[in-house]
Amino acid sequence: MESGRFAGSHWIGGTTGLRRGAVRALGAVAMVAFAATASFAETITSHGFSTFGELKYPADFPYLEYVNPEAPKGGEISIWAFGGYDSMNPYSIKGRSDRLASAPYESLLDGTADEIGASYGLLAESLEYPEDRSEVIFTLREGVAFSDGSPLTAEDVVFTYELFRIKGLPSFRKQLTDQVVSGEALDDRRIKYVFTPGKPHRDVIQMVGGLPVFSKAHYEAEGLDLEENSMTPMLGSGPYVATKLDVGQTSVYTRNPDYWGKDLPLMVGRSNFDSIRIEYFADYVAAFEGFKAGAYSFRQEASSKSWATSYDFPAIEKGWVKKVELPDGAIATGQSFVLNTRKPQLQDRRVREAIGLLFNFEWSNEKLFYGLYARVDSFWENSDLAATGLPSEAELALLEPLADMLPPGVLTEEPPIGPRSGPRQLDRGNLRKASALLDEAGWVVGDDGMRRKDGQTLTLEFLNDSQTFDRVINPYVENLRRAGIDAKHQRVDQAEAVNRERNYDFDIVTDQIGQGYVPGTGLKQYFGSESADTSVFNKAGLKSPAVDALIEVVLAASTQEELTTSVRALDRVLRFERFWVPQWYKDAFTVAYLDVFEHPDPLPPYALGYLDFWWYNSEKAEKLKAEGAF
Repeated sequence: MESGRFAGSHWIGGTTGLRRGAVRALGAVAMVAFAATASFAETITSHGFSTFGELKYPADFPYLEYVNPEAPKGGEISIWAFGGYDSMNPYSIKGRSDRLASAPYESLLDGTADEIGASYGLLAESLEYPEDRSEVIFTLREGVAFSDGSPLTAEDVVFTYELFRIKGLPSFRKQLTDQVVSGEALDDRRIKYVFTPGKPHRDVIQMVGGLPVFSKAHYEAEGLDLEENSMTPMLGSGPYVATKLDVGQTSVYTRNPDYWGKDLPLMVGRSNFDSIRIEYFADYVAAFEGFKAGAYSFRQEASSKSWATSYDFPAIEKGWVKKVELPDGAIATGQSFVLNTRKPQLQDRRVREAIGLLFNFEWSNEKLFYGLYARVDSFWENSDLAATGLPSEAELALLEPLADMLPPGVLTEEPPIGPRSGPRQLDRGNLRKASALLDEAGWVVGDDGMRRKDGQTLTLEFLNDSQTFDRVINPYVENLRRAGIDAKHQRVDQAEAVNRERNYDFDIVTDQIGQGYVPGTGLKQYFGSESADTSVFNKAGLKSPAVDALIEVVLAASTQEELTTSVRALDRVLRFERFWVPQWYKDAFTVAYLDVFEHPDPLPPYALGYLDFWWYNSEKAEKLKAEGAF
């Protein structure tokens, strides 16, 4: 989709891009959860867990319903990535890690692409815990091994947990230390975690079960440091191993033929390519030209203009490259312009609302995006968790006790949606509304047309590292300047953008604030006050006592009904804080690829899975090779 840049690569759990069900980002632990069956009175023992319901797959399932169990192994798939990389450590804020740097690592638990809030034992064959989830014991499968053949033991699991507890990203480290009292190896195969009394325990098993596992012996022998960037990958147990690292230009991951889990029911029909290659390009234009020239074989198109007008090159016309749209049933990414409320001029909610009024989505969609997108309005867009209409009685029961802390309108108005605009670039009605808000906030228009307050000009700088986003930002800047805001568009390279975002040195950036179906402690990293000045995810620097209180209610929800009500209430308050200008989403994947790849039909509802459960058709490949396609 039209995006400022590919998402970052600081991930916990699973192989990012290879297994969508793995925990999506640091702290977004509630994307995986598990259900169980009682084995005796007080202790529950199971092969998996579902937060509120029953597991879809029984303990003896042969393979996941959406994969092709007969999918052949072989071939290469190649993709592109933006900019470059100088590190193979995806868990540090230092350096820029390779796009698939977390691919070699596995976790005790792994999710699926056809269930919400469910996961199954991957490294672990079982887990057992009391009904109150105050502790858990994981038992490793027999024969689990790292990619060099050395055994993976409980000691490695606990070692990795301690690493993230001491050296993980600050916002995640805080959640881990707050909720986990201890982790210990009971023997070579069993790991016990004890959780903090008095804290919500709904998601904490998922958090520790979603941690990646590294080899302790390799980590210490290589002198690695989780906080530092390094071109030496940590040793993992996953099906792919980094085999070629041409710094900043190319990386190659090769399937390990001796992968310990290749016959595991959870992994049947997956990890089908012999190799995955990533080619780096400086910008979207160069990357698209590279695709046309055959530099890589699979492209998920992010530019609506390219999708609508540029797929007419010879490989398309000859039928060598397929251009298709595939369904995407997942929650929208929450893509938006995010305002940095740490900046003095952006601390007034009225100023932030005025800035939002001046982005014309309808004009942009028609003139720039060829009508391909829908507007994002909610942090849980395209799901039943999005707040709509006036607050329900159940929502009011949560919101009314917080009345003194809520933004105006939360209790009595429908939640804000992106302003609807007319066909002109600058909507006059929205300009008048924005001007009135700025006047009310004390920003007065001077003789030069710029607004000032206490001698300071109202400024707004867009930080952007994407060439394709120029055509989106520049008209927005023009609209803002018409309202008297001294708006500027600052184009920088990727390295500067990353460094400035990490140091909160920006006014407004494009980001994705996508949330999960079972939101967990990750909410504190995205929206919590305690992590506002340390989290790499809380770009807005939001500090709201009402939001903090509602996050705790979400975390304490014990039924789907309670969760839905509390998330809707939280969504409502977040939207009234006006720290984002929602952008757009599409309920389909727009992809083009060399016609040598195949996928299950239908696809699962929550993942495209092209690096996970697609496969290579060697007969098609030979045919295209004979025709000169590659």
